[in-house]
Amino acid sequence: MGRKLYDLVGEDPACRFSPFCWRSRLALAHKGLDVETIPWRFTETERLGFSGQGKVPVLVDGDSVVPDSWAIACWLEDRYPDRPSLFGGEGGKAVSLFTNSWADGVQHPQVSRMVVADIPPLLAPADRAYFHESRERRFGMPLEQVSADRAERVKTFRREVLHPLRVTLERQPWLGGDAPRYADYIVFGAFQWARVCSAFELLEDGDPVAEWRERVLDFHGGLARATPARPAPGLKGAAA
Repeated sequence: MGRKLYDLVGEDPACRFSPFCWRSRLALAHKGLDVETIPWRFTETERLGFSGQGKVPVLVDGDSVVPDSWAIACWLEDRYPDRPSLFGGEGGKAVSLFTNSWADGVQHPQVSRMVVADIPPLLAPADRAYFHESRERRFGMPLEQVSADRAERVKTFRREVLHPLRVTLERQPWLGGDAPRYADYIVFGAFQWARVCSAFELLEDGDPVAEWRERVLDFHGGLARATPARPAPGLKGAAA
C-alpha cells in the first residue's frame, strides 16, 4: 500500500486550502517522503470512515492510518528517525506543541474572521451550503458580517498577534532557528489558507513575517507556491 494523504480541496481539485493539511504536506516534504494526495471535500465524510473520524488530514502509511496534523507530525518523526527531524529533539517538540496551540487558539480565529466570507465561491455547490450553515452557526452571524470589519481588524492582527513572530524572525531566519522545522509549517499553514482563499492581504511588504512567508513558499522546491493564490477581483491569473 502506498503512502496517501487525504487533503481538503475546493470545487477545483487544485484549490488546496486547509491549514492543517498544509502542515502535513510540508512535514512529509521535510522528511523527503513521497505521498499521493487524495482530494477530499467537506461533505464527503463517509470517505474517511476507515479513519474512525470525519476530518482531514488523514495519512495512510502502509497499514497505518493517522488522522490529525499534530499526530501525523509525531508519527513521521517516530517512524522515520533517519530522515531530517521535524522538531530537533524533545525540547523542540515541546515548543512546537506550544506553537500548535497558539496557532489553533490565537492565529486561526483571527485569520478566519478576515477570510471566511471569501471561501464559499471556491467550494463545490454541496459544500457551499454546508459551509454557510456551519460557519454562520459558529460565528452567530452572516458570513459577510463576520469579515466586514477586516480592514480595521488586520491592523490589530499585524501589530499585536504577529508581534511575537516578528520579534523572533528579526533575530533568526526561521521559527525553527537556522533551518525550518515543524513550528514553521504550523504557522505558515494559516497564511497559506488565507493566500489560497482570499485576495485580502494579511501581511505588509517589508515585514519580517512577510519575508519569512515568501521563504516558506519557495521551500521544498516551491511546493506551497505551486498552489495558486486567490487573484484580486478583476485580475486574471494568480498572484505569486
